[in-house]
Amino acid sequence: MTLVQLSGRILYLTEDPALLRRQLAGEDLPWSPAHRLRDDISTDEITPAWACYHADERLGEFAYVGLACRDETPVGRGDVRRGGFSVSVSGRRRGKGSSREASPFAERAAGIRLVLAESFERIYRENCQNLGILTSTDFSLLGPLARGEAVPIERFAAGEGDVGCGIVMAGGLLPYSRERLAGRLGTPARGPSPRPGRRPRSMPRQSRPARRAMTLAEKIIARHWVGDAADAETGVASVSPGQEGFVRADLRFSHEYVTPRAAELWRELPGARIRDPGSVLLFRDHLTLLALAMPDERKAEGLLDLAVDLMRRQEEFAREHGLRLYDELPPGPGGLPGAGAEAICHSKVLERYALPGQLIVGSDSHTPHSGAIGCVAFGIGTTALCAAWLTQDARLRVPESVLVRVRGRLPANVTAKDLMLHLLRQPFVREGRAIGTIVEYAGEAVEALSLDERATLTNMVAEVGAFSGIVRPDAVVARFLETERGMPRADAVELIADLGSDPDATYAAVLEVDAGRLRPMVALPGDPGHGRALDELGARVPVDIAYAGSCTAGKREDMDMYARVFSAAAARGRRVAPGVRCYVQFGSQDVKRYAERRGYVELFRAVGAEVLEPSCGACINAGPGVSYDRATVTVSAINRNFPGRSGPGSVYLASPYTVAASAVAGYIVAWEGDGETVNGEQ
Repeated sequence: MTLVQLSGRILYLTEDPALLRRQLAGEDLPWSPAHRLRDDISTDEITPAWACYHADERLGEFAYVGLACRDETPVGRGDVRRGGFSVSVSGRRRGKGSSREASPFAERAAGIRLVLAESFERIYRENCQNLGILTSTDFSLLGPLARGEAVPIERFAAGEGDVGCGIVMAGGLLPYSRERLAGRLGTPARGPSPRPGRRPRSMPRQSRPARRAMTLAEKIIARHWVGDAADAETGVASVSPGQEGFVRADLRFSHEYVTPRAAELWRELPGARIRDPGSVLLFRDHLTLLALAMPDERKAEGLLDLAVDLMRRQEEFAREHGLRLYDELPPGPGGLPGAGAEAICHSKVLERYALPGQLIVGSDSHTPHSGAIGCVAFGIGTTALCAAWLTQDARLRVPESVLVRVRGRLPANVTAKDLMLHLLRQPFVREGRAIGTIVEYAGEAVEALSLDERATLTNMVAEVGAFSGIVRPDAVVARFLETERGMPRADAVELIADLGSDPDATYAAVLEVDAGRLRPMVALPGDPGHGRALDELGARVPVDIAYAGSCTAGKREDMDMYARVFSAAAARGRRVAPGVRCYVQFGSQDVKRYAERRGYVELFRAVGAEVLEPSCGACINAGPGVSYDRATVTVSAINRNFPGRSGPGSVYLASPYTVAASAVAGYIVAWEGDGETVNGEQ
């Protein structure tokens, strides 16, 4: 039996900032349920985006510096490390938001060896385990830990399958992967009836009946299941929720926030080679416009230099291993402000790479964006990315599936974003019951959506806390493959022919939505789950910034929506309201070219909007559109509004229609959808 001895102090992340300060000052709190613990702690709070330009142990100085407690941020730089804490305790849904492994890395660098919470977001918990940080939801451990007693390591592997238990016991994913690749570990159960032969890039028709009825996502997972890391063959007849093992990825991608840290881990694997480098993509998309938004005091601290170094290190890794890099672009004649990127990673993967039936992993929580085309796509952390370079595999416990059936027809001014904000406020989601599931969208309203709008649904399962999201591919997808990818129509139809859930597949839950009853929505500042129908807002909310962009809202159809509202405004002689800064940002150069062809760029500028090149930008506090003080109010089409996400101000989430209409009105308002009025105003 291996015993774990944690000699440091216990830090309770409470709602009360005074209690936090007392602990940081040296007081040891006895555990009491009366100490209300912070729920919904996001990775943006554990490590704000600006801190993540550090790629080494210096990150430990910034653990919890963004933690919001009753509108205060009581944790200062270096407080946790100086406090000698080894255990960190919080409430429900710890680690919401970004998949950035920098957050648990910062905790580990600050001395934290155990994270205890009522519940965890999947990627965050896996990132902790991959780094060798222990996790638990067992609060009975607090007594022994406070007394300095040794605890069997098996208690931290409770509820894990063979793989999860093995990673905990090995002290992290990389040591476990080295053992697995060397064949020194038992092969995880492959399931019944392995399928012979090497799987092609696109998923073939199923050649034999499954042992059990499966959802579409389960079928895709089954066909990518792999046992031994050295196996060329993949596939089993069926998988079941809870089954743990590895899946072979068709595509692996990462961006400049993550690639350099993964490259540092790669150097711990001397002589290793990237498996199938042609299926690895790298992107510079997160920080391309950072210099236009970073405050001078941050630049004086050297943070811009660190960000540039992340870019340089990713370029070096790409050259060294012959990997495809979508880089920053130089501005051309008459170019837009800032060089910008070729594309946000999610945008490019869906536009040019993802195929129905594939399995895709990426270094970002919004990787499920590509589920719109009918593939299983999910986010992984830095250590998992490095391991995937080595093996081409990703650790997976087969999730349960939740079916969201949207019946009827969406009103003309209600979008996929409004549907998501409606879902996020439902008790099923708010209570965390969808965490770690695969959300499958179906119903007449979903079938009527474009591929771009479906991508909004699958992209924002990250805010649900889900593992992935998926929509069954149909004629909309076949038409996209034919017109945008050049695939012969017959091949496209053949590719998607058997991609669907079995009629008797099992779902953990079925959520029914009446599309006709939905109204334009907004999420109040602090969390995407703070949804309200716009007509429930009450008093007008004046806005200072209207931000139209991001991977969620920088697609072609999003540009159509902005243009529809701005065109109606321009026809009435109206433009962006005085005092409002409005930004429209493309998700990719393909989208930019689309907007240019349709005359949108001239329209946006004519009504007073600033047009920006592709970049993650203000969505991650790294481009024009960020706030610089708490008084600033932003209405934004991005996917999340956690504290500090786009600066210190208040961020309301809304649809592209609402963002554009609010820019014109000067306050948060719905677009009526008739092409003539904005919220009834002539």
